[in-house]
Amino acid sequence: MSKRIALVGMPNTGKSTLFNRLTGAGARVGNWPGITVELLSAKLLLGDSMVELVDLPGLHNLHGFSEDERVARHFIETQPLNGILVVLNTTQLERQLALVLQLKSLGLPMLLALNMADEAQHRGIRVHTQALEERLGIPVRLVSAKHGRGVAELKQTLVDWLRDHPKPVQASAAALSEDDAIEQTVDDMLGKVLHIPVCLSPTRTDRIDHFLLHPWLGIPLFLLLMLGVFQVVYGLGAPLQEGLAWLLDEAKTRLLTPLVVGLPAWAASFLLEGLYDGVGTVMSFLPIIVVFFLAMAVVEDSGYLARAAFLMDALMARMGLDGRAFVMQLMGFGCNVPAMMGTRVIRSRPQRIAAMMMIPFSLCAARLQVFLFFTSAVFSPRAAPWVLFSLYVMSFVLAFFTAWVMRGRSRRAIDPLLMELPPYRVPTLAALTRQSFRESGHFLRQAGGFIILGVALVWFLTHYPLDAVPASSATLAGHLASWLEPIFTPLGIDQLLSIALLFGFVAKEIVIGSLAVIYGAGGDQLSGILAQRLDWIQAYSFMLFTLIYTPCLSALATLRREAGGRTMWASVAWSLSIAWLLSFAFYQTAKALFA
Repeated sequence: MSKRIALVGMPNTGKSTLFNRLTGAGARVGNWPGITVELLSAKLLLGDSMVELVDLPGLHNLHGFSEDERVARHFIETQPLNGILVVLNTTQLERQLALVLQLKSLGLPMLLALNMADEAQHRGIRVHTQALEERLGIPVRLVSAKHGRGVAELKQTLVDWLRDHPKPVQASAAALSEDDAIEQTVDDMLGKVLHIPVCLSPTRTDRIDHFLLHPWLGIPLFLLLMLGVFQVVYGLGAPLQEGLAWLLDEAKTRLLTPLVVGLPAWAASFLLEGLYDGVGTVMSFLPIIVVFFLAMAVVEDSGYLARAAFLMDALMARMGLDGRAFVMQLMGFGCNVPAMMGTRVIRSRPQRIAAMMMIPFSLCAARLQVFLFFTSAVFSPRAAPWVLFSLYVMSFVLAFFTAWVMRGRSRRAIDPLLMELPPYRVPTLAALTRQSFRESGHFLRQAGGFIILGVALVWFLTHYPLDAVPASSATLAGHLASWLEPIFTPLGIDQLLSIALLFGFVAKEIVIGSLAVIYGAGGDQLSGILAQRLDWIQAYSFMLFTLIYTPCLSALATLRREAGGRTMWASVAWSLSIAWLLSFAFYQTAKALFA
């Protein structure tokens, strides 16, 4: 029988960091019977046993009623487990130890990892682990998942622990309602095992928050920080992208072109101008995607992301939402799908639907790829970051406007936003690198099939009939573009660009690849063609439409599953209408003023 351990802890305890330390990069996402949400799990070798470690959503107590807390509690109570590995923040032990006592009442084997031990030591907080072990009756280990300290000892403890508990057991159905008794027990226990200085001196976090959480300066500083992120993305990523694009062009010219000389013309065109140019152009932007995820990982791991939600809570309240919705929108910068699933932490259904209607306006990594290409091709290096920044600002404005429009749907009082603000931390390079490549790899795995299928289909539409001039009016794509011309011409979007937008309905990752196929060029050649064919007004109108119009099929399927078909179609109609109207207004106004 396989062995399984559940990783449990409150939010902001470093639980996910410890999970990554223990398992490396072998994590997968999967479902369990009776569980309606995907959970992260990975296999790791402990002694001579292969063990599955399941990372559960953060929960504050077993009596919570948010979707995350329900999922975690239901998993613990229904799945056979060899035990529970509980992760607490050592600097907040007095607020978190009650969770351990609640979990003990389930009758499952437990091991306690006190994370962030380095921060506790720095603040003069000492934990008498042996005394705590005796009172809890479970092993207790001090670790620092961020720096890897104590992780090896924790693994060895897990090996010994599993020898004592070789068979999975089911949680007891014991009632966990005696909160007052648990609270008193915690107070008595902490008085004997925990020492905290009477007066804690102001920390570096307090001094930084004095400015970053300032009522007037906080939001402008947040916007400046995001602008700085885009400057870094361009400054570091653009040269790497240009280098990779050059390598791909050289490989095409020197290696691949000689290999297809003997093939029929249509076959050579399909392999080189279709698959290779399409997929290669998309892949050439991988360095910029990696740098972007690296920069966002710095913002998140430093502890600033939680503060962004705190800053926006008051503004979101005026729209009938709270800071949790803003956190989900920030998650949408990576991918809209997990952000929509994350709205389960919002208890009110109308507020949750409003949040899910906001998320498709988040500028996800797939759209980012399109914008990076167009801004690099059409705009100067000095203007490009500002153009990208304006698109991010527009995504926020549209999301807030959507929430404002929907604010009347919910008459329920807004739940107060309760969240821990972690101290500022300097992320380690190794952890940032792992997270950046993990997110980039996930992006490629999700998009790879769509990209290959999409560019192949675009090639067929732009080259059939085979005797027609590629991408001409005689091809299937030409006929389709003629039909779409009355819709997109008022937006400054020509026929060929409109074909790329159609494939963007499936996945935004296909847009750049489809353009490479349509124009029969990749990398720098495609950039040069776009720079000649488009002025800055047309390019910005195209990017504006790409930002706003419908999310990808995966996001729509998630929206349908989470909120129902009516909400999904409402989202499609709303985003398409706003996309056309704003692009029309921008193009016609800018053309009148600057053309």
